[in-house]
Amino acid sequence: PSSLHAAPKKNAFNHILEMVRGVNGMGLEVCCTLGMLNAEQAKQLKEAGLTAYNHNLDTSPEHYPKVITTRSYEDRLQTIANVRDAGISVCCGGILGLGEKETDRVGLLHVLATLPDHPESVPINALVAVEGTPLGDNPNEEGDIGNVSAFDMARMIATARIVMPRTMVRLSAGRLSFSDAEQYMMFSAGANSIFNGDKLLTTDNPEFDEDTRLFEKLGFVGKPAHAGPMVAPAETLGEVVITKVSRSEKQYA
Repeated sequence: PSSLHAAPKKNAFNHILEMVRGVNGMGLEVCCTLGMLNAEQAKQLKEAGLTAYNHNLDTSPEHYPKVITTRSYEDRLQTIANVRDAGISVCCGGILGLGEKETDRVGLLHVLATLPDHPESVPINALVAVEGTPLGDNPNEEGDIGNVSAFDMARMIATARIVMPRTMVRLSAGRLSFSDAEQYMMFSAGANSIFNGDKLLTTDNPEFDEDTRLFEKLGFVGKPAHAGPMVAPAETLGEVVITKVSRSEKQYA
């Protein structure tokens, strides 16, 4: 998923706050993608009842300038910091198929895993090249644009699961290009969440009934709203110990 190039304008932002209050009032989790946020906007969203905020880093710091020029990597990190400081859960991941190298995929996960706190949610997307966009109109300029296999996704998901064990790793955009068996492999690799519904921000997604059928076939059960991920047996037994970077040791790209 991608987001707006700048923070929402005041009138639009007030409407968004009302929508957040309304959805939160139904007892549902609320997640927004609105582009860059300053500290005050993040605070207002928290007060309105926002559960989580999505702001992807997309790729490694090194590859980022080859793909995005409307804002810097540091701008994105600052928005993530504003969201975290406001007490909102962070949803932050990336996209495979942007012409990146394997080292860029490792670099993205390194940045995410060394944030002061791991994101509560990390979406792993496969690029859906949209006509009318640079990557959709010129697919070969950056190399293997959009050439993402199920094994690429499984490796990224499995690595994310290892370095961020308590994070919800979301199998996200691009699911329509993978079979049920390939999606099952990705769930087995560590994905424990999806974006559900027939439309993402800009691309199609499997129909709700289709996902329901898939989950019934695989024996998966959805978690209740506002319930965090289950603690892994290895963590319960003390075989895995999760530590955090202190605020005074923040690491930026």
